[in-house]
Amino acid sequence: MDWPMRMNRALDYIELNLTGKIELKEVAKCACCSSHQFQRMFSFITDVSLAEYIRRRRLTLAAIELQNSNLRVVDIAIKYGYESPVSFARAFQLLHGVNPAMAREEGTSLKAFPRLSFLISIKGEKAMNYRIETKESFQVFGIEKVFQLNGADTPAELWKQCHANGEVERLADNAGDLPTFLNQNYHKIHAVCSYKKTDEDHFPYMLSAFKGDSSKTEGYTSITIPAQTWAIFTSDPFTWDKFDETIETLYKRFFSEWLPTAGYEQVDGLEFEITGAKDGLNFVELWFAVSKINEL
Repeated sequence: MDWPMRMNRALDYIELNLTGKIELKEVAKCACCSSHQFQRMFSFITDVSLAEYIRRRRLTLAAIELQNSNLRVVDIAIKYGYESPVSFARAFQLLHGVNPAMAREEGTSLKAFPRLSFLISIKGEKAMNYRIETKESFQVFGIEKVFQLNGADTPAELWKQCHANGEVERLADNAGDLPTFLNQNYHKIHAVCSYKKTDEDHFPYMLSAFKGDSSKTEGYTSITIPAQTWAIFTSDPFTWDKFDETIETLYKRFFSEWLPTAGYEQVDGLEFEITGAKDGLNFVELWFAVSKINEL
């Protein structure tokens, strides 16, 4: 089953359950990936979170029923997953700009968010710099935290906290030498995500360094990354104030342009964010563990 078909199958499941409970693990199962992986892909490709897409679809259908049925507002609210007419009215007003009662008046303007469909779009306006490399198993160590999907706490907050308390600098001091497959243009501290199994509502994330003979790992979490094939995407050089924009674009192009057509699948969402600097400018590499589709 190809990539667009799997993604559309996940959307089919969502559409069939807009008036019931949507299990995110079932959505992800339809797309043959983890919940965390699916939600990240979805948000990068569509520029909207999965939760927000579901909310918009439910409120779109609710508006149609208000205009075309005699059901009570409270019954429609419950049908589309709201615990009370008050919470439904608040969400409805936020999306449509009017309350549910006004939606039944002739001439009222409402918003409609149609069901999405995933298609392969041939763009090609700009080349992507990438390479495929197979590496033997290696170890990394660092500061680990398990995050809840869609929680208030985020990896960005972990980076901010560890910069503020000096943990990033201490980790760099303890890192030792870079591995032979990285040159001196690379920084010593990077990030690795989805390197072990957690429950469906969480994902692991680590501020990490490559472990070598001169590394000092006491007090840190150490993990082994098994032998993998990596699809490695390198950004154009940028100034540090453009980091967020650069890495977001790189992720978006990987999920929306490369992955659907390359004949590869991401392996369990495993990925690295590795940064470096050369000639006064910065660069970032995204390493995605991949496998050819016919090898899965």
